[in-house]
Amino acid sequence: MYKYSIIIPTLNEASCINECLLALQALRPECQLIVTDAGSTDQTREIALPLIDVFITAPTGRAVQMNAGAQKASADVLIFLHADTFLPRNALGFIQHALNNGAQWGHFDMQLVGKHFMLKVVAKMMSWRSRLTGIATGDQVIFVRRAAFRKVACFPEIALMEDVAISKRLKKISKGYCVTAKVQSSGRRWEDFGVWRTIVLMWSLRLRYFLGTEPDTLAQLYRQGKIFNKAL
Repeated sequence: MYKYSIIIPTLNEASCINECLLALQALRPECQLIVTDAGSTDQTREIALPLIDVFITAPTGRAVQMNAGAQKASADVLIFLHADTFLPRNALGFIQHALNNGAQWGHFDMQLVGKHFMLKVVAKMMSWRSRLTGIATGDQVIFVRRAAFRKVACFPEIALMEDVAISKRLKKISKGYCVTAKVQSSGRRWEDFGVWRTIVLMWSLRLRYFLGTEPDTLAQLYRQGKIFNKAL
C-alpha cells in the first residue's frame, strides 16, 4: 500500500520528464508515481512509462489532468508536482511531519533555477507571499490529504489559477503548512519571456483573477506571455 501518490501533469515534456522521474525513483517503495498526460506529441509517454506506476491520458488543462491523476491515486496523501520541479531531500519526511502535526494540506518554499539574478528574488517573494496569504502556487508543490481534497471537490477545472482557487478552498478547512525546505523549479518560462516582463505579467494575472476576469482569458495571456491582448 502506497503512503503517497505523486501526480505529474504533462504536455510535451520530453526535454525534462526523464530527469524529473529519475529523481523520484528512490521514493517508489512509499510513493506511487502517476503521470497524467494531455496528449503529448513528443516522446513524453515513451520516456515516462518505464519509470512510473500509472500513465493516463486526460483532456488538456492542468486542473483537469491533476484531478484525473487523483482519481487513479491509491494513497491517502496526494502530492502535485510539475515536470520541471524537484523535491528537496527528505521531502516525504517534511510532509509527514506536517501531517503528524495536524496539517490537512501544505506546500514548500521554492527556488527558481536559472541564470538571471532576479530569479532568486522572485522565488523569495513568492515564498513570502504564500506564507502571508496562505495561497500556494503549483510550483511550490501542493500536498493534501485525500479526504481534504475530496471535501473541497478537487481542483476547480478552470484554465488558469487552479492553484489559487484550491488554496482558497482548503484554507476554509485548515491553515496550509509551509515547509521551509525549498523545491527547485525551472525558471525557463521566466527567462524565455523576460524576467521583468514575466513579473509584471504574473502580478497582472493574479490581480485580474481576484477582480473577476475569466480564467480562459487569463490563460490565453499567460500562454502568449502578454500583459494585454487587443483581441480579447
